[in-house]
Amino acid sequence: MTIAEFIASQLHSHGVKYVFGIPGGASIPYLEAFRSAGIEFILTSNEASAGIMADVTARLTGTPGICHATFGPGATNISTGIGGALLDRSSVIVFTSEMDDAMINRTTQMNINHQKLFETLTKATFRMSANNVTEVIKAAFRLCKDPYPGPVHIGLPSDISDIEVYTPANVTVENKFRYRHNDVEKIISLIEKSRRPLMAIGLTAARLGIGNELLKYLDYWKMPVVITPMAKGLIPENHPCYTGVLFHSLSDYLEDIYNKTDLVIGIGYDPVEYNYESWMPDVPLVHFDVKETDMPSTGTIVQYSGPPEEWFDVLKNINRSSLIFEQTVIKGIRDEMLSVFNGFTNHFGPAAALNILQEELPDDVTLTADVGSHLHLAGQFWQTHGRSKMIMSNGWSGMGFGIPAALAAQINNPAATVVCLTGDGGFLMMAGEIITAKRYNLPVIIVVFSDGELNLIKTKQSWKNIPPYGTILYQGNLFGTDTFLGVKVLTADSHETLRKAIIRALSINEPVIINAIVDPEDYKWLIVKR
Repeated sequence: MTIAEFIASQLHSHGVKYVFGIPGGASIPYLEAFRSAGIEFILTSNEASAGIMADVTARLTGTPGICHATFGPGATNISTGIGGALLDRSSVIVFTSEMDDAMINRTTQMNINHQKLFETLTKATFRMSANNVTEVIKAAFRLCKDPYPGPVHIGLPSDISDIEVYTPANVTVENKFRYRHNDVEKIISLIEKSRRPLMAIGLTAARLGIGNELLKYLDYWKMPVVITPMAKGLIPENHPCYTGVLFHSLSDYLEDIYNKTDLVIGIGYDPVEYNYESWMPDVPLVHFDVKETDMPSTGTIVQYSGPPEEWFDVLKNINRSSLIFEQTVIKGIRDEMLSVFNGFTNHFGPAAALNILQEELPDDVTLTADVGSHLHLAGQFWQTHGRSKMIMSNGWSGMGFGIPAALAAQINNPAATVVCLTGDGGFLMMAGEIITAKRYNLPVIIVVFSDGELNLIKTKQSWKNIPPYGTILYQGNLFGTDTFLGVKVLTADSHETLRKAIIRALSINEPVIINAIVDPEDYKWLIVKR
């Protein structure tokens, strides 16, 4: 095999169906190898989108997402998506073309050091050669999944694709957890004494898909639960233990429950989303995860590293008979938050638009949410019905995530109803991907909450008593026409017109943009000051 053929064969053997990216001249042999191996190359409009689409593919399929970019600017563009894979914990392998050995240290067009570029954005970065091909591929698949998923970078010198490579009969991938010593006695002592424990569930728990085990545990050991945004959907919002989402809209109401607790139990809680010290009271913390992570420097903190089944075995030592479970308080908090939110639905703002989307879209919709003020509302009030079908970026929190995430979700599940919820700022960052949706006939529904501004920045300026500056995106209508790059644009500026637009969008098997022109005033009252 040539190196290009070997890489393609290894991707295929690991279940890879797609490679996302934009090719350069040096990419041609790899594209041909992908095609021969039955792997589809998905051409994007921006390399950052390719990184995001690889990230979301990994989340949805469990198979590492693969993306590719060319020299220099291709690599720097794709690095934005790779940063997301790092801090949102997705197993991704990114390939970039690099100069050959003769030119790598020379001053030449498009030449930068890709290993230095990706060093802080990945778990590892390699420069491939004829002598290390098998070792690099094997290491990349292992490292991108073990123990926290994340991206691995492989640089491909421009002159190695056609070199023949020795291929061992079997190239296996090891993926082993490594556990530290756990002070189980101290953990048991803390949880046995607790009468008002609070469970905080996070990104690792969601990634490991422990929803069923969690619900079984809570059915017997009842206690209030708060979740981080990316754990949304792990537990139904109407579950008697469910209190709400940390950090997002009206989350200050949650203080009524966690200020009463005497112990916080972190279940797969990843501080990359929201540090413990940003919200929890001065009580002991027991943190369960697959590996040890950095923690606050003060307070009583005990970590347990191991697989989820061990977490719940340890937690069975809680004295159930002494627990104080105030279900009426939990329900009261939820009801009060929802009442405040619904109080903003009489006029056509983001709260009303979100409610209408919830009512008109099917319960099993896959919703991708871009970064911005609207995400704070959706993260708290979107009803997942216990389905983990809300896809967002929170560890990385990069604007522009929503559209490429939706395209990846549709590619990986063509039968799904996929809706992207984005602000106009995020839309403008990735507007070119509308052509990608059209090229591959992906019937995504892109709902743009249009308010003409970077509202989240404007809101944060107001917290500092600073007048709005540098936040106006445009004047007038964002589109001003009924098509954009050949895709239908349905305009909605009222409750009735949004309902009609959603019904119309669901009836046609093609990409659609809904331009929801909303009054942004809601955000000022619904986003929590941090």
